[in-house]
Amino acid sequence: MEISATSYDELCDLFISAAKRGESALATFMAVHAVVTAATDPGYRYRINAFDVVGPDGQPVRWSLRKLHKINLADRVYGPEMMNRLCGRAAKEGVGIYLYGSTPPVLASLKAKMIERYPTIKIVGAESPPFRQLTPQENDAAVARINSTGAGLVFIGLGCPRQDVFAHENRHKIKAVQLCVGAAFDFHAGSQKMAPVDAKTRPRMVLPPHAGTRPPLETIPGHQQASSFI
Repeated sequence: MEISATSYDELCDLFISAAKRGESALATFMAVHAVVTAATDPGYRYRINAFDVVGPDGQPVRWSLRKLHKINLADRVYGPEMMNRLCGRAAKEGVGIYLYGSTPPVLASLKAKMIERYPTIKIVGAESPPFRQLTPQENDAAVARINSTGAGLVFIGLGCPRQDVFAHENRHKIKAVQLCVGAAFDFHAGSQKMAPVDAKTRPRMVLPPHAGTRPPLETIPGHQQASSFI
């Protein structure tokens, strides 16, 4: 599998630009659990390797990039923080966002908190899907609802691996940047607290030795690669 060697600022620029152009793209942010799942599950790994961006969500993932590939990233790219920064940029630049996942109470709280934080934000839609695999008809209906809003960014909070499966299955159907952000909905809604980062945590090797790196958004038409393979 491949991890994107990138940063918050780089991805904010790329995602907002792609959203404004109405381009489809896939992004996920992988901590240790997701990396291990992808390393041991060929089907899941196949899907993840089709994503345009696979952000190093956890510090151990960032440390492993440094150990294996001599890539010294200044910080991880944490899904909840990525969502927060993108919502701020989207509010400033008039990009509509869609929230897909979690529960109705969490979505209601999340919308209220985001509007309070970013008064000009355009939340063009939000829905809590059934906690099971959708039928083909249900999936197509969800895609139609999302596309009908004109959203440029679709935040997906279904948990790993369900959110990544949904995004991958609809990669050619949803006309927006899909971002799998896991528990970000709960954190920003205030229903869960983010765990503090322990700066003294010892680095752990979490990437398989054959893991590689990738340039972010390499497959978006017209985008210049921002970093190179190592």
